[in-house]
Amino acid sequence: MRTAHKALAVLVAALWGVNFVVIEVGLGHFPPLLFSALRFLVAALPAVFFVGRPKVAWTWVIGVGLALGVAKFGLLFVGMDRGMPAGLSSLVLQIQAVFTLVFAAVALGERPGRVRLLGMGVALAGIAVAAADEGSSGPVLAFALVIAAAACWGVSNVLTRKASPPDALNFMVWVSVVPVLPLLGLSLLFEGPEADLAALRALDWSGAGTVLYVAWVTTVFGFGAWGYLLRRYPASSVAPFSLLVPVFGMSSAAVLLGEPVSPLRWCAAALLVGGVALASLTRGGTPSARAPRSPRPPRSPRNAGSPRSPQAPVPAGTPAGTPADSSPRGA
Repeated sequence: MRTAHKALAVLVAALWGVNFVVIEVGLGHFPPLLFSALRFLVAALPAVFFVGRPKVAWTWVIGVGLALGVAKFGLLFVGMDRGMPAGLSSLVLQIQAVFTLVFAAVALGERPGRVRLLGMGVALAGIAVAAADEGSSGPVLAFALVIAAAACWGVSNVLTRKASPPDALNFMVWVSVVPVLPLLGLSLLFEGPEADLAALRALDWSGAGTVLYVAWVTTVFGFGAWGYLLRRYPASSVAPFSLLVPVFGMSSAAVLLGEPVSPLRWCAAALLVGGVALASLTRGGTPSARAPRSPRPPRSPRNAGSPRSPQAPVPAGTPAGTPADSSPRGA
């Protein structure tokens, strides 16, 4: 990757990490479901009028919009509102990589290899350590809600992989349209119109700034820049930078919000990030059938046939049916 593109990847990871601090501040201004609805409303408008029509079927746009926008972010915002710390939320959400591998194995027939299974085990051990640390000092329900949010993120990742959108920014803008009305409806039902109206009447520059940050900076710019990098480089070159998100998230929460980071939480971070790295950045799975163990010559005529050209293994995260190196490499 070019130096400028590496810097862009680090910048996106930093913006996504600091985003958890911004969410924490925004939850002081809005009820969580209303805040999430405003995030997607501002992300969709006015961008939806400039990105053109969706480039994938509406089924995928609606499916990802419900899984990512309504379920994942709704649960995350409610969990943080119930007391889940911002820094820990940025860390625990990384378990989505394990959920993605499990759901991809069930829905897409992608079999994780031994190294990925080991990585999943290490990451789950990190979650267990984080749960033990949080259970002694924080609300367990809030922790469980963020875990559920990570599972919903895994579902949206599999749906996105099936959709294989050719334009990440176009896809993200249209996906942002879907959650607005469901989240507003849920907010009116569970948070009440009085609380929503009171938050909107008390809107100030600080509250508006949090909405603009989570909508335009992390959603439109962040996902757009990430999609740009994925179009230029293989996923295996871009994905490692996402492991910086909890580093920036925990650091910014400690500096800006004064959140304490216990030794047990650092241990959980090391296990979780290391496990996710093993699970998502190695080539250990097979799409369906088991590959032959050795290149022995065929023993019978039924194995004979026209010679096949050797193929590179498909890296993790490559959409089904996509060549292993379909993304153009940078100079």
